[in-house]
Amino acid sequence: MSEPRRPPGWSVRRAILSLFFAAPIAEAWGQADPTSLLLFGNLEAGPATFVTAGAKIALDRIDREGFVALATLGAGTRREAAGRRDTGNAAAVLGYQWFRDWGVIAAYAGVEGSLETLTTGGATRLGPGRVGARLHGEVWARPGETTLFTATAILDSSRTAAWGRLSWGWRVEPWSGWSAYLGPELALYADRTDYRKWNLGLHATDFAIGRFSLRTALGVQCEPRRRPGPYVSLTVWTPW
Repeated sequence: MSEPRRPPGWSVRRAILSLFFAAPIAEAWGQADPTSLLLFGNLEAGPATFVTAGAKIALDRIDREGFVALATLGAGTRREAAGRRDTGNAAAVLGYQWFRDWGVIAAYAGVEGSLETLTTGGATRLGPGRVGARLHGEVWARPGETTLFTATAILDSSRTAAWGRLSWGWRVEPWSGWSAYLGPELALYADRTDYRKWNLGLHATDFAIGRFSLRTALGVQCEPRRRPGPYVSLTVWTPW
């Protein structure tokens, strides 16, 4: 029996269905997917460490063009010249995703709240809670049958922060049931404290273990006035 044919743009659609990152959903080729809720988590560990968990909800279905909502909780820690800064934040945004033959575009807007503590000389000071606007944009494009380009940008006025990431990947032929897009990534972060960091590394995107889908990356993280150090990131998501 021949293998069902994948519809045009299936690989990219499969990678965008669930998250603002990437997310293949466990489904048979050519079958519609009824998923409207996905859960996800992300960990980036390095000189600066941050963890995020959340959910994506589609008002109709994740695999269709239309309105979607994201809710996230996050916490992070980093070393600064003055000491250690710990941050917690929560965000809720509403957006719209557009499907095209070459890929997917998504745009979101909403609110974000954050709280920070700064520890210096053994004393911890709690900063004021801040609430602001959050803007989030995503582009996932497939320039060729075996290539994937992604661009992400997030702006947050509660911390006056900006984060962006670009990545490029080539599809690796399945081996023992495993396949992914492999390639370079570049990420930048800056906020109102004059803190900056750059990540340059290699990523593997769009592979699955059981019902869980994954994206992982490793590379070098650079911060001003500090020596570069290694970082590793892992994103996991699953339909609910």
